[in-house]
Amino acid sequence: MKQLARGMAAYGSAEMAGRVIRLATTIVIARHLTPTIVGEAALALTVFELVRVLERVGTGQQIVIAEERDLPSVCHTVRQVYWVWTLLLMVLQAGIAFVLAHYFGHGVAGTMLAALCPVFLFMAGGHVSYFLAMRAGKVGALARVNAVQTISDQLLTMVLMLLFPGPWAIVLPKVLVAPIWLIASLRAHPYHAEPGVRGMPLRQILGSSGSILAADVLSALRTQGDNLIVATMLGTTMLGTYYFAFNAGLGIVSSLVGAFGSVAFPMLARSETFDARRAALGKLGIGAAAIFGPLVLIQSLAAPYYVPIIFGARWTEAASLVSVMCLGGLTLAANQLVSAWLRANGQMAKDAANSLLNCAATLGGLTCGALFGNLMMAAAGLVGGSFLATAWILARHALPLIARRTGPPPAPAISSCPTFQSAPDRKATDPAMAAFPAQDPAPARP
Repeated sequence: MKQLARGMAAYGSAEMAGRVIRLATTIVIARHLTPTIVGEAALALTVFELVRVLERVGTGQQIVIAEERDLPSVCHTVRQVYWVWTLLLMVLQAGIAFVLAHYFGHGVAGTMLAALCPVFLFMAGGHVSYFLAMRAGKVGALARVNAVQTISDQLLTMVLMLLFPGPWAIVLPKVLVAPIWLIASLRAHPYHAEPGVRGMPLRQILGSSGSILAADVLSALRTQGDNLIVATMLGTTMLGTYYFAFNAGLGIVSSLVGAFGSVAFPMLARSETFDARRAALGKLGIGAAAIFGPLVLIQSLAAPYYVPIIFGARWTEAASLVSVMCLGGLTLAANQLVSAWLRANGQMAKDAANSLLNCAATLGGLTCGALFGNLMMAAAGLVGGSFLATAWILARHALPLIARRTGPPPAPAISSCPTFQSAPDRKATDPAMAAFPAQDPAPARP
């Protein structure tokens, strides 16, 4: 529990510092932009999120779990593979931007999406250093990287919004702070390729990529697909209102869930026996309930009062949406913990199955609610579907652990089994205001 407290203090304080600035940015945006304009930026950032999730092929996590003797070879291979992969993603995103602008009539959103392509270059530059820092347990250093990146993004967004109000004030800072993230990551743990090092076989580095990518893509569809459904079924203006409600409702909680995942996965993965790992899971579960239960309930009940006062009268009707969205924070925390447990035990296929269930339940509930042509019904369907899926997942994985006294041995290391282990993806920061989406197993990244 002390380890959880220290880790949450490091990551959580950085997240909350960023959240204070992000809240101020959200207020400025809410008071300067209409839902229609916010919706245009939301569309571009949503597509960017869906493309960006494809970079999670488990390369960084192989650095974390590698045997010391294999580390130089693993880093060498990961660096090469990740550069090639991110360059391909840049080409893919540019192509989607062209289609969005020329075939769907969203010229502004398409141009903004194209402008976000260079972010992948900075991600590749700091990838190995970031995960070497994670391997070395530099929690404080990584927390500072996240805080510097997030705060810089929010300050730039506020300045641009005050000087040039418009959707570009939301998108451009994501590109401008990418070099800051890269420099901070390299300083956290400098990496220089050793000459003459032979690479690892690709099957060891990418052996579990299919399951990892499937789980993370499904998670991204769950957290970003809702925006596409709302835009398609209810229109861009409704998307702007929904996007605001999601940010205001889940911004604080999702940031802390990301910090929680960054602490939970290493605690579980470092446990040498199954019983020790299960004991760590119990402590993490108690800690999660103590942190997220009161926070979610207080924020949900208070939403009708603070939304019109803080964000302006034009968003008064969105207060009830914010209250409903807040409740989804409970399922985010629960699923984060279950996914960290499964991946720490090398059970990526089960994690992918859970992601599929969550994705189908939440987006299915949202779609059913949107059929009524009402945002409140859509939000209720989203949260309701998430609760149903989470209840099933907890019953499937938590109850057997409570009843079982012994279990299987811990998952083998990379030298004997090329499995990937990390915490799940999440909407770790406000999607409209986030600097760059978070990295597995949940730190922020460009």
